[in-house]
Amino acid sequence: MAEVLVEFDAVFRGPDGHRYAPKACARVAEDGLWEGWLEFSDLDTGDVFRSGRETTQPSRADTMYWATGLTRVYLEGALARALVPVRRAEPAHVDVEPAFDRPAPPFAPIEVAGPRAVLDPFEVYAQGERVLRQELSALDLDHLHAIVRAYGLRGGVGGDSVVPAVVAEYIVAEIRSRQAEVNVDSLGITEDVQ
Repeated sequence: MAEVLVEFDAVFRGPDGHRYAPKACARVAEDGLWEGWLEFSDLDTGDVFRSGRETTQPSRADTMYWATGLTRVYLEGALARALVPVRRAEPAHVDVEPAFDRPAPPFAPIEVAGPRAVLDPFEVYAQGERVLRQELSALDLDHLHAIVRAYGLRGGVGGDSVVPAVVAEYIVAEIRSRQAEVNVDSLGITEDVQ
C-alpha cells in the first residue's frame, strides 16, 4: 500500500504558470524493495501529477532518508519530469494519502541533442563546494551519470562508477579542477615547462 512520506512546505510554479505542492510517496514493490516517487498537486485546479520512480531503496527507513534529503533543485527537476510528457491528471484527494498506488510507468524518452542534466554543477559550485556536494548527494546514479555526460566530465574512472557517492565526488573534483584552471587562465598565470 502506498503512503506519503513527506509533504513539502514549498510551492513551485510550473511552466504552465500553475502552482504545485510536492509530496514524496512510496510503496513496497513486488520485488520487496521500496520505490519512491513524487506527486505534485496543482493548487489551482486540484489535478495531481506524478513522476516516474525516483528511487529504489531496501527499506522504508532508507526511502524516508531519501525523501527528507530532497532539495529544491531536485524537486523542480522532478516537477518538470512529471509534467512532460503530460500525463492524465487524476482528482486530488482531501486527505494526505497519495493519489497513486505506484510511480508512473516508464516511457521511451524523446531523443534530444545530448544528455540532459537536472542541475548545472558549475552554477551550483559557485555557491560553494559544500552546496554542490549536498545537491549531488540527493541525486540517483542515472542523474549523476547524466551530469558527467552533459558537461563532458568523462576521462576519469570515478565518472563511470556504479556507486553514487563515488560519482558525486568525481563530479566535485572535476568541477573544482576546471574552476581552478579558469581562475588561473583569467589571471594570465603561465607555468614554465622545462
